[in-house]
Amino acid sequence: MQAPAISSGDTAWVLISTALVLFMVPGLAFFYGGLVRSKSALNTMLMSLGALAIVTVQWVLVGYSVAFGPGSTWIGGLSFFGFQGVTATPNPTYAAALPHLLFAAFQAMFAGITVALFSGAIIDRMRFVAYLAFGLIWTTLVYDPLAHWVWGDGGWLRALGALDFAGGTVVHISAGVTALVLAKVLGPRRDFKRVPTVPHNVPFVLLGAGMLWFGWFGFNAGSALAADGIAANALVTTHAAAAASLLTWSLLELYKSGRATAVGVATGAVVGLVAITPAAGFVTPMSALAIGFLAAPVSFFVLHYRAKTSLDDTLDVFACHGVAGIMGAVLTGVFASKDVNPIGADGLLRGNPTLVGIQLLAVVATVAFAGTASFGILSALKLVVPLRIRVDAEVQGIDLAEHGEEAYHGSDLSDLTGRRTALGDAVVLSASEMRGAAARRA
Repeated sequence: MQAPAISSGDTAWVLISTALVLFMVPGLAFFYGGLVRSKSALNTMLMSLGALAIVTVQWVLVGYSVAFGPGSTWIGGLSFFGFQGVTATPNPTYAAALPHLLFAAFQAMFAGITVALFSGAIIDRMRFVAYLAFGLIWTTLVYDPLAHWVWGDGGWLRALGALDFAGGTVVHISAGVTALVLAKVLGPRRDFKRVPTVPHNVPFVLLGAGMLWFGWFGFNAGSALAADGIAANALVTTHAAAAASLLTWSLLELYKSGRATAVGVATGAVVGLVAITPAAGFVTPMSALAIGFLAAPVSFFVLHYRAKTSLDDTLDVFACHGVAGIMGAVLTGVFASKDVNPIGADGLLRGNPTLVGIQLLAVVATVAFAGTASFGILSALKLVVPLRIRVDAEVQGIDLAEHGEEAYHGSDLSDLTGRRTALGDAVVLSASEMRGAAARRA
């Protein structure tokens, strides 16, 4: 039997897309790193890069096999252990025109960034080693089975007809729910709501959001696994939803406070990118605009409501990724069209309300599984290794305590008390404050 032919064009596109998704990791590092205080900037950024490293090793050894190897409806087997049999020859089950090795590498980037996403909930307080250990176990016991359910050959949600083009359930809902569990189990920072915790570098936030937006074209359009019309549609819908969400978020800020902020603009764009992820290859550009317009207010409300509670989800990972991911998954069931993607399904607006029910089931299953398993992993892990840094280390700053380094030497700008509202508001320092900081440095 002749081996399937590799398409050079498709291969080139997925090679580029793999690099684009990897590029999202430093993008997330800048986005998260700019939002935190300067004394925790390095730790925050290192959690993104550390996640990529440890998950990549896990993926080669066992993760890819558990997620995509032949197995049951719940989990893959170990036939691809250590990338055994994962070669330059295509695997027709997943991508008949690509080297199997490339498909596995593309999926590795998704696994890595998922762990990086939930790091935003534990800023200033989780030990770096404990975070990496949790990420390693979580990927094996949570992410890999979820990926098999939704994308793996024989996975039960895939067989049921659930649609997740690029990771609404597998990546964003699972990361958002896990962030919620992490924040609850670890508890708040010792100075939570007692001192201002303003973003220390808003330009970093905008830079990171731009890098994420750019990389997201590989994340979503690359998930077509071909250089074709579906990839083009996914690229356009991704851009449209992000733009619509950004504008909606800015209007909500204008209505609430009279100002559209830079941090709000960045946050709104990311929410739109998250919401369109499960739908990108199944909906039209007009539907993508609707998804962006509808997801932004819900995430906006949850983010501001969370700020009034005692829950210290530091960078509102649940509101931005969990909630937007849920909205995107459900709205996929509303707007999906087989005219866009024949191997997808028609949604509610195309006369098929059943798809909404299937999408809701996928959401509930993901939330229940990720939440329960994350709590169990944390409960077991804290018996072996302390999860939190010491109180004196929190006061000193996690960068020095965990890494022996500082992001900025000789600067005390992070100690200034600027005007602060919610996450969506930027920090504005007065001229006198800036002059005072300069004088102290001198």
